Amino acid sequence: MKITKWIKGGVLAIAVTGATMTASMAQEVTESHLEAARKAITAIEATARFDEILPNVALRITSQMIGNNPDLETQINEIVDTETLALVSRRADLEKEAALVYAKSISEADLNAIAAFYSSDAGKALLNNGAILAREVQQAAAVWQRGIERDLLENVNEKLKEVAPRSVDDKTDDAAETKTE
Repeated sequence: MKITKWIKGGVLAIAVTGATMTASMAQEVTESHLEAARKAITAIEATARFDEILPNVALRITSQMIGNNPDLETQINEIVDTETLALVSRRADLEKEAALVYAKSISEADLNAIAAFYSSDAGKALLNNGAILAREVQQAAAVWQRGIERDLLENVNEKLKEVAPRSVDDKTDDAAETKTE
């Protein structure tokens, strides 16, 4: 499989190049670089899916504690709600960490470009439709793959018929006939 080795080699080369680039950008970042990262994160809604972490944790803890102490349901609800609200400010810590990750990996200029694009109507359209588009492209790729597989098999069988008069299909047909007799 020469093609597979070639593809693996290319992927390895890209990975090494990416690791080198990431390492070179891992230096300390400026405040303006972090601000660009924050803007990009906001524009691409990179941390939006984490908004439900604290409410989900609070719900699990509430359910668990009420299950263990059903007679204290009112008190547990009040205490968990109070303590959950006290932790809301820590959500900003995640934003800071995410900004640092982005700033260490992407240049300030690129982060500004990302924020500008995803703040535009075109960028918002991509964000809003991205999941649907990705799913439809995946379906199209699956159909394409089946067509490629079918055509490759047909082409290989045709070439094999030129090389060997009896193809794999003929042998399969003979075996099927023998079983039915």
